[in-house]
Amino acid sequence: MRLIPLTEYSEETMQLAKPIYDSHRRVLLAARNKIHSRLQERLKQMGIGYIIVEDAVSEGVSLDEMLDMPTWLDIIQLVKLSYEAAAAKKLLPLRELLQGVDKLLKEVTGRAVVVSVPATAVVEDLRLYAHAVNVALVALQSAKKLGYNDLQMRDIALGCLLHDIGKVLTTDEKLHPEAGFQYLRTIREVNLLSAHIAFQHHEKVDGTGYPRAISGTDVHDYAQLCGLADRYDNLLTIQQVFPHEAVEAVMALNGTAYKESIVQAFIHGVAPYPPGTKVMLNNGGQAIVTRIASNKHRPYVRLLSTGEELSLADHPTLLVTAVQA
Repeated sequence: MRLIPLTEYSEETMQLAKPIYDSHRRVLLAARNKIHSRLQERLKQMGIGYIIVEDAVSEGVSLDEMLDMPTWLDIIQLVKLSYEAAAAKKLLPLRELLQGVDKLLKEVTGRAVVVSVPATAVVEDLRLYAHAVNVALVALQSAKKLGYNDLQMRDIALGCLLHDIGKVLTTDEKLHPEAGFQYLRTIREVNLLSAHIAFQHHEKVDGTGYPRAISGTDVHDYAQLCGLADRYDNLLTIQQVFPHEAVEAVMALNGTAYKESIVQAFIHGVAPYPPGTKVMLNNGGQAIVTRIASNKHRPYVRLLSTGEELSLADHPTLLVTAVQA
């Protein structure tokens, strides 16, 4: 199986490998179904941009590294309930939200790598909340590389899940970080550092960020982790670039937007070539990424010409030169 843009779907050669859900977590279309042209158009109108399919090319690729979709959707719903509670000036469902945090921590600490489901794989109504979950996942994988303990990871995850909560409190993009902070700082059970993630996630170490244009060590590392993850996920979902391109774009901001230690942790924490990615190699061959072992940047690939599987880590002269849809 592999993840593809909906626009690349071929009814003749592909079938769904994972269900498609609506905004209430109901199955719109179950796995192993074909997507007929009329339904494909309807999915586009709903804002669904990515689907997981099976075809001859991806046979045997399991996507075990990808976060389980029901788990992902459950946490998305918790984030949605939390943002709605804030908008209605009601109490956050913190107990349930912290249970979602624990699920994310278990995924990240128990696996070598976790690949997030693109936020554009759900209907547009859930996009803001799916983005928050993906930001938390990326930030946690970077935090893991920095050696943070469980309590620190929990505060980071909670802050990332709530980093955009100010967007339901103000319509001004420049004001939403402070609006979120002012709301979260009044909640006794939310660590002040988690609230500062919301406050500072758009700040940059060179002082060009907002809302306060603080710089250097005044920008907390937790907020840096969130801000970098936020930038990365927006590159994937809004600009719809490939993961390796998003990684390179973030690396280019080393020392300006983000501290070097944060960028290095991110580089070692995420997988630029998720399983199911079709790639071109420098020997002219085509391959598909099948799994990720210890080296996230040098995964296992299967050569499409012969079916041979090999580790790029064991073949240092073989390089990925392009990614194909």
